[in-house]
Amino acid sequence: MHVTRVSVPVATRAPTGATNAYLVSDGGERLLVDPAARTPELDALVETGLDHVAVTHTHSDHVGAVADYARDTGATVWCRRGREREFVAATGVEPDQTFVEGTTIPVGSGVEVLDTPGHARDHVTFVVGDDSLTGDLAVAEGSVVVGAPEGDVRAYLVALRRLHARNPDTLYPGHGPPITDSRATLARLIDHRNARESKIFDAIRAGNETPDAVTDAAYDKDISAVRDLARATVVAHIEKLAAERRVRWDPENEHVTPR
Repeated sequence: MHVTRVSVPVATRAPTGATNAYLVSDGGERLLVDPAARTPELDALVETGLDHVAVTHTHSDHVGAVADYARDTGATVWCRRGREREFVAATGVEPDQTFVEGTTIPVGSGVEVLDTPGHARDHVTFVVGDDSLTGDLAVAEGSVVVGAPEGDVRAYLVALRRLHARNPDTLYPGHGPPITDSRATLARLIDHRNARESKIFDAIRAGNETPDAVTDAAYDKDISAVRDLARATVVAHIEKLAAERRVRWDPENEHVTPR
């Protein structure tokens, strides 16, 4: 099957300033993934027909044109089962079909759904042959935000490891260029997340007892432009450490101490 990438300028916190939309086609059936906004290039791609529309997750910078392309093409709209309410709120569209882990969207030999939560609760990856459309699971450079209250660091690490074990040929991310060194990139992201956790845990053991204090201690660079994201990341890591009984965490009072 063939994967066509379209970089769509959209309001996003991603450094690229754009979200990738993808058209998956076998020459017959056609699936559009993550139409972030309507563009002439996407219009041209789907003008000969579109059968299915789906998103990797329902963050606003991935769903902006779902309603437009569903309305104009009559395509079947898919969403993660159990997340229909969030999907409708994000897209303004009632889904026609739902998927779960292992569902196959009927395009070519089939596009398989793989659950990959962590960045978002409803996040999935679409497996296209030996390649994977990974949304905000992976990026070629930098890292992915996994921030509270929605982010789940434990789930994110599991998702990275699952995909690493599958060893895809190419990762097609939601932001930035395709990734051909998939296992090395996934391993780098795992290492980065573990290293960030070590700094956060060290900051807590050093006596920093609030997310703000831990954030100040755990980052050794200027984060003023993204401080809200860094703080949300710290809280998500604290929640993981608390679940593992490595720290005591009082979310109501935002107080953390080592065990």
